[in-house]
Amino acid sequence: MKRLLSIELQKIWMNKASRILTLSYFVLLSFIALIAAIKFDIGPFKFHLAEMGIFNFPFIWHFNTYVAAWLKFFLAIVIVSMMANEYSYGTLKQNLIDGLSKKEFILSKFLTVVLFAFGSTVFVFVMSLLLGFSFSSYTEFGIIFSDLDYLLAFFVKLTGFFSFCLFLGILVKRSAFALGFLLVWSIIEAIIRGTLAFKIFPNSDTDEKITQFLPLESMSNLIVNPGPRLSVIKNIGTQMGIETEGNFNVDYTAVLIVLAWTFVFIYFSYKLLKNRDL
Repeated sequence: MKRLLSIELQKIWMNKASRILTLSYFVLLSFIALIAAIKFDIGPFKFHLAEMGIFNFPFIWHFNTYVAAWLKFFLAIVIVSMMANEYSYGTLKQNLIDGLSKKEFILSKFLTVVLFAFGSTVFVFVMSLLLGFSFSSYTEFGIIFSDLDYLLAFFVKLTGFFSFCLFLGILVKRSAFALGFLLVWSIIEAIIRGTLAFKIFPNSDTDEKITQFLPLESMSNLIVNPGPRLSVIKNIGTQMGIETEGNFNVDYTAVLIVLAWTFVFIYFSYKLLKNRDL
């Protein structure tokens, strides 16, 4: 597996665009720390994000993984391009001629996906620890390391999403079309959600029970918006008569659904490659 992974990493590093996008992704992840510097002091109105508790343990695990997940599209471009370049540069054929089986080829791509997801998770973990120790009001050991399941959800979310991108790259062969298909699919899921919620099952949660099995929706359900957990948001909601309470824990049903989709994406990536005339 080390050999397969080294082959893929060399391909990515030798491609200037992929190299820049990968480095940009991790640089942008580190910019989450700049949120702590956001301050507004206009007369009696004072606004300092760090003092609102967003970097308090254990809330920081939820907040940072939610924000970091939005940046996954940078690596999605790398994943899709990684597959598209195999066709445009002819490296896929060359790898197979050199003795790499199609199963090993897909495995090498999946290992790269897992490495990207794992590297992102470790990066967010370290960054969150540094920010937490710098700004958190709570530094007790039990509090610091509670809610770490958000990191697991983050890892599973990235692995599932990147596997989907890998599948699209193999299916479409062109990075621009693959990313376009990803956008179209997100719109399709939105239409399905809207139709179920407002037309078929109004005033019911049946639509959520159905849409939780859609690939992008299940990934979205892994880490929900942490905003309503903040005390300042709760106070504003109470004053305005808006309900802000809810279940913010990691949904392990969603974890299982995303893992199932990950298997489906990788399995059909292999099937497509196996049956395709190269």
